Amino acid sequence: METAQLLVAGRDGQDVQLDDRLGEAHYGDWTGKELKKLAKDPLWKVVQSHPSAATFPGEHGESLRDTQARAIAAVREWNATLGPEATWLACSHGDVIKAVVADALGIHLDLFQRIVIDPCSLTVVTYTDLRPFVVRVNDTGGEVQSLLPPKRRRPRRRRGADSDAVVGGGAGPSATDADSAMNPAGKDMP
Repeated sequence: METAQLLVAGRDGQDVQLDDRLGEAHYGDWTGKELKKLAKDPLWKVVQSHPSAATFPGEHGESLRDTQARAIAAVREWNATLGPEATWLACSHGDVIKAVVADALGIHLDLFQRIVIDPCSLTVVTYTDLRPFVVRVNDTGGEVQSLLPPKRRRPRRRRGADSDAVVGGGAGPSATDADSAMNPAGKDMP
């Protein structure tokens, strides 16, 4: 909550909403213990190699599957509530962010340990009607102005192409230019 409040300080019209579904994983009896001691616990290997099977011990422990499910539900609900033109920020913790990124990449939770999320890093996922796009992961120094939607004079028309991936990848030429570049003769591609 403190990070979010610092980020909106001095910005008119910005407020902070608390959503517990985006809070840290509930580590139960592991909470507050030293990592070097936890690394000796047999559950450590499960968390590292098969996190979808990990459930943290104790009354307040939860499974990493549940952590992922609640965080994804929160992100998708906020997207639906705020609408497709909104740019919004969620501040959370590494395992929660890794779980959301794994979902956005379409990879199993068991692979989420391959994703690195440093403290105070920026990760950006854009959701469309068809699929999410992972725009940035673990960015610790890039500018953020390009992440804001352009100001529009006319209402935006909804098109199916908003959910389409850029042909050839990246932020290169428009789809029409890309078609021409890939097919300079103007012939239909097989």
